[in-house]
Amino acid sequence: METATATATATAASVSAVAPPSARCQHFAGDCPSRTLLDQIADKWSMMVLTVLDAGPMRFNAIRRHLEGVTQKALTQCLRRLERNGMVSRRVIPASPVAVEYAITPLGRSLHQPFKALYRWTIDNMADVDAARRRFDEQRAAT
Repeated sequence: METATATATATAASVSAVAPPSARCQHFAGDCPSRTLLDQIADKWSMMVLTVLDAGPMRFNAIRRHLEGVTQKALTQCLRRLERNGMVSRRVIPASPVAVEYAITPLGRSLHQPFKALYRWTIDNMADVDAARRRFDEQRAAT
């Protein structure tokens, strides 16, 4: 019995290794690469950075001024993730002192419409979400 289970597990693992991502990504599988990508592009700072850069290239501090509450560390990490994923390009400006400018790439710009739709949904449904939160908190307080 243990041998059959081990063989089935090994077979599933080998199939998973060669299967196309779409086959591995059903039911939010733990090894699905889309989970990592979603985590890296759908967080609040990434969405805001891409939206800010939609207006044109900006230097680090200009981006930071547009994002109230972002720390230098969080913004640096966010920009690196976005650059690694091809959403943002980074250009070193050989000046004194050296400056860095960030710009949204065509791939990053392709997220503009989905983010805009999500933002619109947020604005349109905020009152309903607030009401649901109040009901939930009242129910929790009553128990």
